[in-house]
Amino acid sequence: MNYETPKWGRGALDVEVVDDGAVRRRRRNIIIAVAVVLALLIVGFAVLGGGKKAEKKPEGAAAAQQGAARSGPAPRVTVTVPGRQTIAKTISATGTIAARREMPVGVPGEGGMVVRVLVEAGQWVRAGQELAVIERSVQSQVAQQQTAQIQVAEADARLAQANLDRAQALVSRGFISKADLDTKRATRDAAAARVRVAKANLGETRARIGRLSVRAPASGLVLSRNVEAGQVVGPGSGALFRIAEGGMMEVQAKLSDSDLVTIHPGLPATVNPTGTPLQIQGQVWQVAPLVDPNSRQGIARVAVPYQAVLRPGAFASVTLTAGAANVPLLPQSAVLSDDKGSFVYIVGPDNRVHKQYVTVGQVDDRGVAITQGLAGNERVVVTAGAFLNPNDKVIPVREAAR
Repeated sequence: MNYETPKWGRGALDVEVVDDGAVRRRRRNIIIAVAVVLALLIVGFAVLGGGKKAEKKPEGAAAAQQGAARSGPAPRVTVTVPGRQTIAKTISATGTIAARREMPVGVPGEGGMVVRVLVEAGQWVRAGQELAVIERSVQSQVAQQQTAQIQVAEADARLAQANLDRAQALVSRGFISKADLDTKRATRDAAAARVRVAKANLGETRARIGRLSVRAPASGLVLSRNVEAGQVVGPGSGALFRIAEGGMMEVQAKLSDSDLVTIHPGLPATVNPTGTPLQIQGQVWQVAPLVDPNSRQGIARVAVPYQAVLRPGAFASVTLTAGAANVPLLPQSAVLSDDKGSFVYIVGPDNRVHKQYVTVGQVDDRGVAITQGLAGNERVVVTAGAFLNPNDKVIPVREAAR
């Protein structure tokens, strides 16, 4: 009894021990599996959470930067109060130099062969001065013949007068009838008429001879000479010379139709011949009544006194003064532009900038004239306008006086 009982007891214990080890191993495997699953879950959550944080980080950084920007100091900008100034309205144009009154001089008579040319282009001539001589030998012979005919006619007239005088003395004695006296009187009158006809013919010939001399119709400057000795000329030969009457010159300035309406005779102008530093003062003496329908331009004629540099056909720039206006004047850096037009930035009482659209007028070295959009008492940003946005807060610094 004593031997079997322990054996049974050991067997029972052995079975019991064997069962307890299996349970422990099963429990341990379950715990390990749960731990692995939990570890995988933790790793998964960590990966997903890290990605979301990485995605959200730039937004947070941008927000932080924007907050920092908003909370940073306002920029300092230079401003000016333009006021209003009287600005002379000027119009710039280009044009061609020409003679104010150009006179073409041709052959006044029937023409012939040119014997001599007495002037050159660029010379000054007086009214009636001989410019060229046309061969006149035939006309001279005709004049001599007509002179002789006058002498013959005068001799006949003297004889007829003498016969009339003698007949009148004999009428009272009854030797000559009144009919014969009337005949002699008619003969005397016919002879006197032939004298007048002969003199008229001679005068015509001399006039023709005079027209064989090409003369200046008025005093002025010879612009061109288009004839040479030995050339045969006639009424159809065109202009042999061109003369600028009195040497007066003009600039034919081309202007747009919008500018032309502001121009009138008497306006002062400054002419700068191309290639020279000269500034010649003149004035508008005529405005063209027509506008070219293709170019939409008209011509304003500016009279200028003669100078050697004023050569017809050359170009010149013209500055016309067409009144004045009282407007604000800004530096060019203050005026910006976008697709809506020109604008400036104005600093308000709260030191925030506001965009103000303006109408730009004349632009020159002094600045930009503002014809509409400003009263002149605003604080206008002079520089750094390109880096501003509407409603930005700034620290305005008044521009130093120049």
